[in-house]
Amino acid sequence: MNKREFMAAGASIAALTALGGITAGCTTTSGASGDPAARRQAIDSAVDSALSRLYREAKGSEEMVRSARGVLVFPNFVSAGFVVGGSHGQGAMRQGGKTSGYFRMTEASVGLLAGAQSQAVFILFMTQEVLNRFESSRGWTAGADGSVALLTVGADARVTTRTAQQPIVGFVLTNGGLMANLSLNGNRVTPLDL
Repeated sequence: MNKREFMAAGASIAALTALGGITAGCTTTSGASGDPAARRQAIDSAVDSALSRLYREAKGSEEMVRSARGVLVFPNFVSAGFVVGGSHGQGAMRQGGKTSGYFRMTEASVGLLAGAQSQAVFILFMTQEVLNRFESSRGWTAGADGSVALLTVGADARVTTRTAQQPIVGFVLTNGGLMANLSLNGNRVTPLDL
């Protein structure tokens, strides 16, 4: 193994170790608590907070969430890496304002990346047909099993109607606000046994 291959392998191992450490330190994304009831409560509380923040920052988002057949919310989707990285988060499906299930979302990536960030991800299933397809799968991949149109927000931070008419739409909220020009394609969602 030459020096370049050794450095790349070391960076990859460091990235995966960092991701594990970051996700382990986050109460809503870790398996630190062995009590399923405590984990459900922590996830639900974080989902409530994330939704409240979304409603404050994007006018029209609350109406969209209410009209969706189901909404997946991942309040702390943590991405970390150095050249090779990954993302992980736990969240809940809300239907009619109530939690109907708990899920994990993961993503692996390779490319020019360094560092870590946490974001809230919201995936809205606007029709019963796309929600049924999601619910009948034991693992759903954005882009392959359903295309997620990320909502654009106008200059006045209001949801636009053009993207709001798609069958599956999403929001990504960081500490800096709503993100644009991002893709959720390749993110895998699987049920959590809680």
